[in-house]
Amino acid sequence: MRAQSLPAAAGWGWIVGGLAIFRRNPPILAMLVVTYWFTVLILSAVPILGTVAASLMIPGLSVGLMQACRSLERGQVPGIQTLFGGLRQNPRTLLALGALYLACTLGILMASSLADDGELMRIMLSGKPVEREVLESGRLVLPAALVMGLLTPLLMAYWFAPILAAWHRLPMGKSLFFSLVACWLNWRAFLAYGLGLALVGVVGPGLVLGLVLLVFPGAAGFLAVVMTLPMVLLLAPIVFASFYVSYRDVFGVSTSV
Repeated sequence: MRAQSLPAAAGWGWIVGGLAIFRRNPPILAMLVVTYWFTVLILSAVPILGTVAASLMIPGLSVGLMQACRSLERGQVPGIQTLFGGLRQNPRTLLALGALYLACTLGILMASSLADDGELMRIMLSGKPVEREVLESGRLVLPAALVMGLLTPLLMAYWFAPILAAWHRLPMGKSLFFSLVACWLNWRAFLAYGLGLALVGVVGPGLVLGLVLLVFPGAAGFLAVVMTLPMVLLLAPIVFASFYVSYRDVFGVSTSV
């Protein structure tokens, strides 16, 4: 495997490429993303064992979504079987990746306990909204910064790892290593990519919602709910497709492979 070092502008190109793939068949890609979410949510609803099962399946389901994006780019129409078909590609390695990611995430949360006596970990594991008083106190800033600092190399190692394991049959160690190196070589592109996602996914929708609320100030709650779902169904498939485009461009893979 050989990762290419791309210019910063490539990061924005991944988002544009994700939009191009989404436009090929918006209903299909949106349906697969929603199915992915519901599968993870249903599994996670089962205490402890469900969370573990969801974590084990996420790498395989992610590969299924990437396969769907590749199929759309080639002019093919993917289906539900494409999403779950990712679980059958080098399954032992994908399961191991899911297990290791879960273990590393829990380890990072436990490490944050050194800064806040476990408060952030309890909040994250409970799944409940953070109380306003806790946010305003600022006592989560240090543990959150610690978690983000430790999560960054973990995310870099996992960004391409499932695809490398599934499509290139790499063992877990090599898939993590090549993903980490590829992300490091392209840190400028990933920085531009992150800024682009913030602009497209946060700033843009926020401005649109703000303008609408200026026109209809009395319907803030209703409009927020009505507009949020379509925005999510529009933006989430584009973001998932951009993951595939980043792999394709960084590793110089032809769409005809």
